[in-house]
Formats: sequence, structure tokens, C-alpha cells
Amino acid sequence: MHTTKTRLVPAICFLLLIGAALHRTARSQQPSGSRTERFESMSRDAEKRGLAEPFKGVTTDGTVVPSLYPMRPTGVSTVPARKAAEAFLASLSQQQKGKTMFPVDDPEWRKWMNQHFYLRQGVGFLEMSEAQREAAFGMLHAALSPKGFELARNIMRLNHTLGELNNNNFEEYGEGRYWVTLMGTPSAKEPWGWQVDGHHLIVNYFVLGDQVVMTPLFVGSEPVVARSGKYQGVAILEAEQAKGLAMIRALDESQRQKAILQVSKTGNNNVSEAFKDNVVLDYAGIRAAELSAGQKGQLLDLIGQHVGNISAGHAKVKMDEVRRHLDDTRFAWIGGTDATSVFYYRIHSPVILVEFDHQLPVGLRPPAGAPRTPNREHIHCVVRTPNGNDYGKDLLRQHYQRYGHGI
Repeated sequence: MHTTKTRLVPAICFLLLIGAALHRTARSQQPSGSRTERFESMSRDAEKRGLAEPFKGVTTDGTVVPSLYPMRPTGVSTVPARKAAEAFLASLSQQQKGKTMFPVDDPEWRKWMNQHFYLRQGVGFLEMSEAQREAAFGMLHAALSPKGFELARNIMRLNHTLGELNNNNFEEYGEGRYWVTLMGTPSAKEPWGWQVDGHHLIVNYFVLGDQVVMTPLFVGSEPVVARSGKYQGVAILEAEQAKGLAMIRALDESQRQKAILQVSKTGNNNVSEAFKDNVVLDYAGIRAAELSAGQKGQLLDLIGQHVGNISAGHAKVKMDEVRRHLDDTRFAWIGGTDATSVFYYRIHSPVILVEFDHQLPVGLRPPAGAPRTPNREHIHCVVRTPNGNDYGKDLLRQHYQRYGHGI
């Protein structure tokens, strides 16, 4: 009897140890459920805070400048964009349409976020058939310029690279982790639009007749260059970086003193990213009215680099609008001005806000003990339409006033 007990004790201990090990293993192999719950909680919390106020738009003092965006014909056709959106919708099943289509004035417009954890609505590229993906890319291709379309595709590709660099973590990162929603029904006369939302790529595309608003636009990546892996050689935002640096270096010393807000850059400086639709941001930096003709041309070229992601005809319409307010446009800078410096720049007028920012590392963290500082491998760019016309909201308001609809 004593011998039997002696044998049982180590056996029981062994089974307990095995059980504990299996429990730990099971927990380590169940990230999806707990992660999803955590991500859902974080997403809903971000929405609750970000949507607490009704939409007003980016302003300098909390007051919207009126009459900046009249309803008027542009002479630039939106038929290709409409037909491409109709083709995409036709490719979806009824179940997919049910989770993809929203009213044109739905808060879904404002529910976007750069971070990978955000749980998005709509139909995802991963669940699409090959024909559906082609139709979705066709919708992007019809709305964007060749440059803008290539930028969007390369951001998606670099999200795959980020997954590779994180031990092939394709649960959180990947080329297909982007979602599409449509607001309203594609129409020649009624307002409608769509949104593509995912890590480092958010495109909001609003249409009313032949008028288009493609903001907020968020583009970026970490890394911005794929140095290995499936998409080795892919690189983005090099022109936005180089032209920004050339702009600050084109200023003389007295101009730089007005443009440079601070020379030290230790963190992230963008202020108009996700859920910042109503940010109050006063003008800062040097006024374009204080620039020479050549410098003004350089500034317009830099703005055009960001605006030029939309198709050429609509980019020209927007740039004409920018030129009308050029003297009231400000250019501001944070950071160094050397060839390898990290920096932030902002272009701000009554009708456009552009931010470019070298960010702190997130997905590609430095080795333990190394300083965590902004670097050129993580870039965020945002383009907005201040004073109430992000998502085409001011055009939609005027449309409702004219034709008796209401939000």
C-alpha cells in the first residue's frame, strides 16, 4: 500500500504539471478571441470619444468660415467613378451588400482609423472573390490618379511587409486587411460616396453631380521601403518627403524663422488624424503672401503632390480652389532641415490642410534599451478640407437645403 502511494504521488504531480503546461499552451494559442474582444473594446471606445460631438469640421477658432464650397458644375465627369462603383456593388452578394451599404449621411463616414486594431465595417478584401477584388480595385482606379492608385496599392503591399517583419503576423497585418463601405447609391444627381479603410490607408470619396471631395485622406506606412520579402523594392512617399525638405530649404533665414515652429522633434506631431474631424487648429508658420513667386510655385507644387492622388480633372478643380486662397496659406515646420533629418510640415489654408509627419516606431520597434525616437521608416500624411467640407459635408448640407431633405 505504501509503495502504491509512493508511486502515485510523482504520477499525480506529473499530470498536474502536464495539465498546467497544456493550459498555458491553450491560452497562448487563443489570441484571436481575447484579442478580438480587446480590439472591439478599443474600437468602440475610440468611436465613443471621437463621435461625441456632431460634425463641424476643422477650424482655426471653432467657427466655420461660410460660403467656401458652393454647389456648382465643374465640367469634370464622374461617370467613370459611378460606373465602377455600380460594377463593384453588382459583384457583391445580398449579404455582403447588407453590411457594405449605408445612407449617405450615415456616421459610418467618420468611423475610420489608421491603427491596425480598429474593427471596421463593410466588406473586406480578404473575404472577396478574385472578381470582387478586381471590381474594388476598379473603383479605386476610376477615382484616383495613376500615382494615387499606385500609392494605395503599395501601402497595402507594405502592410504585408510589416507582417513579414513581425514573424509573419498576418492576423494583424497584411495586404488584404482593408475594408470597403458605400454611402448612398451611385447616382448622376444624388449624393453618394465610398470609403476604403485599413492600416495606413483611408480614402473617403464623396460625389455630388460632377463635384468630388476626397478627404479626409490618410496615407502612410511602416516601413516606407520594403528592403526584403515578397515586395522588396516597393517604396512610398519619397516625393512628399523630398519636396517638403526642398521647400523649407528654399526659404531664407528670416523666412525660416517664421516657418519653423521648433527645431527639436521628439514625438508625433500630426493633429488631424482619426476622430479629429473637429480639431481646432490655428494658423502657424509663414504666409504664402510673404514668399517670392518662385517659392509660391514651389509651395503649389508641394500641395499638388498631395492633391494629385485624385484623378487629374478633379485635382485641377481642387488646385484652382487652393490658388484662390494662396496668399492666406501657411507653411509650418518642426524638426531639422538636414538631408537626413526627421521632420513634420503643415500646409494650412481656409480650403486645405496637409500634414506630413515622421513618426515614432510602432510596428518596427527599436532593440531593447535603444531610444524610441521618430524615424523616416514610419510616415503619416493627412489631407483635409477645413471649414466643414470633409466627407463633402458642406455640399451635402446645401443639397439638402435646396431639395428639402434633412439629416
